Amino acid sequence: METADYDIVIVGSGLAGMRAALQAANFSNRKLRIAMISKLHAMRSHSVSAEGGISGVLSPGEGGDSIELHAMDTIKGSDYLADQDAVEFLVNEAPKEIRLLDNMGVPWNRREDGGIVLRAFGGMSIPRTVFAGDKTGFFMLSTLYDALLEYQDVEIFHEYLVISLNITRGTFGGILAMNISTGEMKLFRGKAGIIATGGYARIYGFTTTAFSSTGDGIAMAYRAGVSLKDMEFVQFHPTALVPSGILITEAARGEGGYLLNSEGKRFMENYAKSKMELAPRDIVSRAIVTELDQGRGVVQETTGIEHVFLDLRHLGESVIDERLPMIKEITIKMNGIDPSKEMIPVRPAAHFTMGGIHMDIHGRALMNDYDPVMGLWVAGEAGCVSVHGANRLGSNSLSQCVIWGRVVGEAAAEHALGNGYGVTNEEIERWGALEASRVNNLMDGTGTENPYLIRKEMQQTLDKYVYVYRETDGFKNAKKAINDLKRRYANVYVQDKSREYNTNLRDTLELGNMLELADIVIECALARKESRGAHAMKEYPKRDDVNWLKHTIVRMGSDGPVLSYVPVTITKWQPMERKY
Repeated sequence: METADYDIVIVGSGLAGMRAALQAANFSNRKLRIAMISKLHAMRSHSVSAEGGISGVLSPGEGGDSIELHAMDTIKGSDYLADQDAVEFLVNEAPKEIRLLDNMGVPWNRREDGGIVLRAFGGMSIPRTVFAGDKTGFFMLSTLYDALLEYQDVEIFHEYLVISLNITRGTFGGILAMNISTGEMKLFRGKAGIIATGGYARIYGFTTTAFSSTGDGIAMAYRAGVSLKDMEFVQFHPTALVPSGILITEAARGEGGYLLNSEGKRFMENYAKSKMELAPRDIVSRAIVTELDQGRGVVQETTGIEHVFLDLRHLGESVIDERLPMIKEITIKMNGIDPSKEMIPVRPAAHFTMGGIHMDIHGRALMNDYDPVMGLWVAGEAGCVSVHGANRLGSNSLSQCVIWGRVVGEAAAEHALGNGYGVTNEEIERWGALEASRVNNLMDGTGTENPYLIRKEMQQTLDKYVYVYRETDGFKNAKKAINDLKRRYANVYVQDKSREYNTNLRDTLELGNMLELADIVIECALARKESRGAHAMKEYPKRDDVNWLKHTIVRMGSDGPVLSYVPVTITKWQPMERKY
């Protein structure tokens, strides 16, 4: 097994990973060897699926906007669980990143006078979302990727599945990865490491996320002794296309789309009269599910799935073609629906995971409540800093990715320039051999369980019991089911015994990560006895700041997840009743 030494090892090639690589290379004047590892071709990272835009106050005072108002919107949207120092950092840094990307060539939509167009997004007081049609993530990622191709010091490893993370004596050592094209194992030893592997919404079946969103980096960090945070908070996007679950961007409502029930009524006036369809996502999702539960949904004839409608017809074909071209392409291709002439069937789907690796405002991964892992940083959806709290506002995620990508890229570069390897070559090779044997045992095993049936049952369990509205008995049923699936997974069978492009092995390894995270989500949700943001409990319908204004921290114990709590950072915005 080959061991390759790099100064910085970046796991993940989405916006956060690419921005980190760019910053590390520039900060070090290209003096460092940087490896960026992706289980896909880098340009297929899930960041390309981001449609609506990136938030930032480009011109304070214009239209009544301000940095402070962006912060207030974010904190209120988070149901006051966001750490306010992190939010203040995000809103101050976002305009710089948008302008940098503008200078790099991202084709933002512009007015006739050349100014950047802003669109409205849910929970934002006024329009402050910068966009490139409805393919914002694609244009941002392709711009960063094109730039990185000119950096010889940044080596991109496409289609390498990272198997395990090494932390020795509280210090990052490296990672073990499998070359998917050959099946060969490779050790990447690093002076510094960055995890930027995205979220874990694929533990659900009905989700807007890519099949690659399996939370690998989060699960690996957990197994290596790193803490996770706020894992119970999974965001359900209100408008996923039925039956596929493909995202219908919030920008469709930002451009003026209506949500209609079976009676043809704009029902959001009953739930958030001042914001209507542009209320925060948790509120809109709960409103849709309430309409369905009260018999005002529509049943799709071919699938039996219940939904409401998103109506864009009044926008007109020219607006849709200019501002929402991909939505039109998707609905025609997937459902045979032209949104300028017909309504779109939608319902909430798992979309974004507010929880992730416990990290501080500097992006350092934390072993327990506050102690950092030496040489390990986190960026993007894989980490919980926390700027989103219990509910993310749309278009803040892309800001988070590039801001903390820059922060951790610079920090990792500074660390690598001033430090040697924290783990010896002998130690990393001994560890790598043990981890590789685990994979070999899986390949050579004679189990009987089908990993695809286990995955299907896991996703059905989460869809049923850990959805928009939750209850204690449902969590208990879910926990029992997931524990049973974990036992079955121990007897899983990899049918494909070849080494080249063994997607059967890849899927089975990903499933192990997903089962681990599903168990943690349920455990954390079962413990939180309140409703806050995306965590809506039927038995506890109110937010409880006295007992639950705190972050859930979870560590791996000998008998499963071990939970503790840390306070939310409050700087200037005291929690208030959340009304829209």
